[in-house]
Amino acid sequence: MSGAESAERLAPGHLVTVEDIRALVGPATPHFALQIRDRVARLIADLPADDPARIEGERAIERLERMAREGQNRGHVQEHELPLPSLQLEHPTEA
Repeated sequence: MSGAESAERLAPGHLVTVEDIRALVGPATPHFALQIRDRVARLIADLPADDPARIEGERAIERLERMAREGQNRGHVQEHELPLPSLQLEHPTEA
């Protein structure tokens, strides 16, 4: 997955919408969650705090970060397969 954004979303005068955010986040998987998070962050960086697209983008960033840490629990693992490990730490360090 490329970190590059689609040209139309970056075109001068394009107003970022909630639909833009949902289009980016919809197909997210744990493997690409952090790259998508970065793309969403770039899109909403200049939006005012009360903009609906920014609010949706901030929510999406939280979900993507959680997905990257915890993995995805959907899907079916067949009995002869082992589930893939998540990035969640078994023994997190104390801050």
